[in-house]
Amino acid sequence: MKTRMASLESDECSLRAIVYTDAMGIGGAEISLGHLVAHISPDITLTVVGVSQIVVETIAAKRPQSTHVVLPAKGVQAIAAHIATLHQLRPDLIHFNLCTPWACAIGLTAALTLPTVRIVRVDQLPLRTTDAIELWRTRALSLRVDAHVAVGDASARRMEDFYALGRNTILSVPNGVPDREMGAVESPLRKDDRLVVGSVGRLDAMKAHDILLRAIAQVDDVDVVILGEGEQRATLEQLAMELGIRDRVTLPGWVDEPRAYLPNFDVFVLPSRSEGFPLAIVEAMLAARPVVATKVGSIAEAVIHGETGFLIEKDDVMGLVSALRCLKADATLRDRLGQCGREVAIARFTAPQMAKRYEQIWRDVLAMPRSSRFRVPRPRD
Repeated sequence: MKTRMASLESDECSLRAIVYTDAMGIGGAEISLGHLVAHISPDITLTVVGVSQIVVETIAAKRPQSTHVVLPAKGVQAIAAHIATLHQLRPDLIHFNLCTPWACAIGLTAALTLPTVRIVRVDQLPLRTTDAIELWRTRALSLRVDAHVAVGDASARRMEDFYALGRNTILSVPNGVPDREMGAVESPLRKDDRLVVGSVGRLDAMKAHDILLRAIAQVDDVDVVILGEGEQRATLEQLAMELGIRDRVTLPGWVDEPRAYLPNFDVFVLPSRSEGFPLAIVEAMLAARPVVATKVGSIAEAVIHGETGFLIEKDDVMGLVSALRCLKADATLRDRLGQCGREVAIARFTAPQMAKRYEQIWRDVLAMPRSSRFRVPRPRD
């Protein structure tokens, strides 16, 4: 077991919290957890626990005074190490950050063995599993936490329905990002005065960049830039060739600070087939870019149709074509939507606001009796 644990002094006034993730790589869920770690109150003693050294160290680096622990990921050894470490740390509360609803099963199970600890579960992506064992395990672990959170109202309702948890049993806390000034990257992406449409995300089927390329092919004098890397790169490059737009498509790969590239975009598009509450949309709104996105997950809780951007149905090529043509033809509209989007993001979706809401949930949970670990109430209708 790889660890770096500072001895924790006993302080009855300080809340001792663990944030836990079993993610093996850095994605939106882990970036969001990093924002929480960076902005949580300094009087909270925080330990970052996980199964990937790179992930744990990246998140812990957001708060230099935090400690961190890396545990085995699989097998009997992992279960034993999780139980022993959580008992040794003696937290008041453990905050689990799940990139899928069936993640963190070992950590959640180990946490249930602590007699007094409070457990907060955060589901970043509302997904349904067709595996019966996975479904019932997810439901059983969900019903035994002290607070269950999703990253938006729509995401919360979907999780309640997918796992028969009962209506209004899941809280909603949208992901937030820091509002920080960043100098724009001098971009070789803009080839001339044509409109530049940008997107940020992994190059995989769920992000539906194929829909974006098919739409771009029907809108003249528009270039598209997709920041990200993934297994769909070759497929997207081939599609661009087939559509005759390869010279209008740029795939720069992964970038560490996509926010710095946003000023180079005239319009931001996220055509995803599935999402929770994507950070990329909030980043684009803070950069005052008009957003076109699909009505999936809790996106509609940020993108207000006709006010901060346009909403389309997933896989709707012609809906995206229509939105892009409208924005291309009207620079004043683009500016108005972008400025309104920035105002909404500052008012509702910054990292300090997110951290404040989670901190209140933590303190509320600690003030309540611990939820039963063996007998759970019947889910509400």
